[in-house]
Amino acid sequence: MNDKTRELLKTLPKIDEVLLLLENSCVLEGVSRDIVVGKCRQVVEEMRKAILDAEKSGGKGFGPSSADEAAQEVCKRLLALYNYSLRRVVNATGIILHTNLGRAPLCADALQRIVDISEGYSNLEFNLDEGKRGTRYDHVRELLCCISGAEEAIIVNNNAAAVLLVLNTLSENKESIVSRGELIEIGGAFRIPEVMEKSGAILREVGTTNRTHLSDYEDAVCPDTGLILKVHTSNFKVLGFTDEIGLGELVELGKRIKVPVMNDLGSGCFVSLDAYGFEREPTVQEVIKAGTDVVTFSGDKLLGGPQAGIILGKKTILEKIRKNPLNRALRIDKLTLAALEATMMYYLDLDRAVRDIPVLRSLTEPVAEVEKRAHNLVALLEQLSLKDLTFSITGDMSMAGGGSLPTQEIPTFVVAVHSHSISPSKLERKLRKLQVPIIARIYEDTILFDLRTIAEEEFVFVTDGLKQIAGEV
Repeated sequence: MNDKTRELLKTLPKIDEVLLLLENSCVLEGVSRDIVVGKCRQVVEEMRKAILDAEKSGGKGFGPSSADEAAQEVCKRLLALYNYSLRRVVNATGIILHTNLGRAPLCADALQRIVDISEGYSNLEFNLDEGKRGTRYDHVRELLCCISGAEEAIIVNNNAAAVLLVLNTLSENKESIVSRGELIEIGGAFRIPEVMEKSGAILREVGTTNRTHLSDYEDAVCPDTGLILKVHTSNFKVLGFTDEIGLGELVELGKRIKVPVMNDLGSGCFVSLDAYGFEREPTVQEVIKAGTDVVTFSGDKLLGGPQAGIILGKKTILEKIRKNPLNRALRIDKLTLAALEATMMYYLDLDRAVRDIPVLRSLTEPVAEVEKRAHNLVALLEQLSLKDLTFSITGDMSMAGGGSLPTQEIPTFVVAVHSHSISPSKLERKLRKLQVPIIARIYEDTILFDLRTIAEEEFVFVTDGLKQIAGEV
């Protein structure tokens, strides 16, 4: 350590000095002293580290540290604790199931049910008819089974958990046969082979990336086979010289060799989207009708509900899954159940589901309605005569996102926001720093607001946000 560094370290303020300055400020009223002390230590330690790091890197280092400087930084961090980190944003990206933005927005009834159930106690695991302990799955089991045609239902906290739980129950220390073309990577770099490894199942790959035949599965069957797994590649498509085995053929093979067949659907669609111009996406009902033993899918993708992993299938098999000790570790809470129950009620009438579940409404909304909303927004913005900003409307394409309908482009209209004095990247940063952030995309020299993912009631956030930005320019 050189002499300059030693001298700089001597200037580091004492914790008591920083505390004395903070105690004279009304900013800290009502804040626990232990929290204040902890932040003081954190800031001073970071000052120390910065001095030492500067010496190691050969940099110029820092000037003398002061108690005032430390107190200001502590104040800033304490005030930040009172600002919510998880916040509502306006999704102007055109990606309907945007994983980073929370995927599916909830329907109105789901939101109300969360409030109603969270305000007091509930019969989460209490059977009101019998006056004794009940099962949390009972609240949504009948709806799921009635709508899907399944015999039984279990719900866990996400689809990765559902896959893990099923594999661990049916194939621990046994082989799970799966096509190489279906060994997908899902969000957050989680891969099917890694989930299988953690479950205790032994991966048995068959076929090739682009072609797998029934004989590949038949040749892989052995006394250690515990499961045949089919994974719906909902987040990519393999095109060209391809061949894959239909679910029906695998179900027949499973019956013949007395091995359960599992289908990980991923997105979990209950509506025939091809009726709305989309590529064919297998529905949950079709997969259950095919005789699949176990089906897993997400609650917050094409279903349009809360984050959940839904397991449907044969009663005898799901009873084994329910008894797995892992099930307790992966189970969902009362608020998720409340939202899922409300969402599933919409599916009793599929027309209502398409009309009132936000994800399905966004996917199927006629492009003419999106264009109309774009013109309405621009009309509002032009009335404000915002300094430095001009607006135009153009056609574009949205995406489903969230690992759903990967090759499907959805016609849309966007509002292009042009600034005459600041760059698109700077404008994009300003939009992210608003009280209600607007998450948009940049194309060439403009910011684009995709109206397929902006509701009319969110216009106030857009107009207020752009007014603020225009006032800062």
